[in-house]
Amino acid sequence: MTNKEWITLLEILDGKQFNPLPVGFIIDSPWLPGWDGISAMDYYSSDNLWLKANFDAIDTFPEIMFLPGFWSEFGMCTEPSAFGSKMVWDETELPHADKVIHSTEMIDGLSKPNVEKDGLLPFAIKRLLHHQTVINERGHEIKFAVSRGPLNIATFLMGTTEFMLASAMEPERTHKFLTIISDFISDWLKYQIKIFPSIEGIFMLDDIVGFLGDEDQKRYVVPYLKSIYDQFDVPVKFFHNDAEGKVCAPYLEEIGINLFNYSFEHSIREMRELCGEKVTLLGNIPPRDVLANGTSEDVANAVVSSLEGVTDRKRIIMSCGGGMPPNVSTENIKAFVNAVQMNS
Repeated sequence: MTNKEWITLLEILDGKQFNPLPVGFIIDSPWLPGWDGISAMDYYSSDNLWLKANFDAIDTFPEIMFLPGFWSEFGMCTEPSAFGSKMVWDETELPHADKVIHSTEMIDGLSKPNVEKDGLLPFAIKRLLHHQTVINERGHEIKFAVSRGPLNIATFLMGTTEFMLASAMEPERTHKFLTIISDFISDWLKYQIKIFPSIEGIFMLDDIVGFLGDEDQKRYVVPYLKSIYDQFDVPVKFFHNDAEGKVCAPYLEEIGINLFNYSFEHSIREMRELCGEKVTLLGNIPPRDVLANGTSEDVANAVVSSLEGVTDRKRIIMSCGGGMPPNVSTENIKAFVNAVQMNS
């Protein structure tokens, strides 16, 4: 992000009203490679092509804040790889991380990875270090430390169904599992900040949060997310959950989250009521069915619909309900920006 974009983001979080409303999108490997005309494997394996794709998006859409900005990731494999997951790669699709926990008893022997040496984590850091000078010369800085969340990582290591069963039937082992993963995440975020002192924001992504009911939010979500966010004295604490978001929304302020990207199935008005006044909302037209597969007219109509009845437009960043999905065209993104500018 540029310094100007960062200041704007802080002003949004502080409650300053913008007209037109700001536009921001989470962009990473599901969208960037295809949009920039390269394969997923090229994007992951070539630091130069990764950098070019990010700059091409920035140059094509100067009106948009891209979050977290220069995200150094390997799909969903980044964090699971540190625990020993086998990574399965495809030329055009996202990579897959195989399970490493095949029974709950295996949790007892699980150890916390070394974030400086294990899996793909050193490669994610080196990619940024190799290009930090040119990123800075182009007026940008690395502003976010990023990680998948504890439940998200747990389900990659164990399987979603298996984790859900364990959370219901073996709470003691589940807590042990989540404690190890949460401590790992804290180490990983701290290491990113150590290497890049320009970082002033934390970004975690965890859709599995939306799979749990209210009691399990209190048991397995709030304590672990809060234990991570509380360790960082930064002005931006960003969270993504584009599964069911209503169940976690009332707890975001308690956790310390002040920027939330959520499902398109929840309206801006509904999420404002549930999240309270202090959480900035990033959303929320349908990513796949409208932004990717709709016409530019469909996109514009969805923007208008999402803003209906929203009288207080502070702490809103217009986006889609989730990260930028595959196959979103330049035309539809420009239609989105134009619709926001005309209807704010």
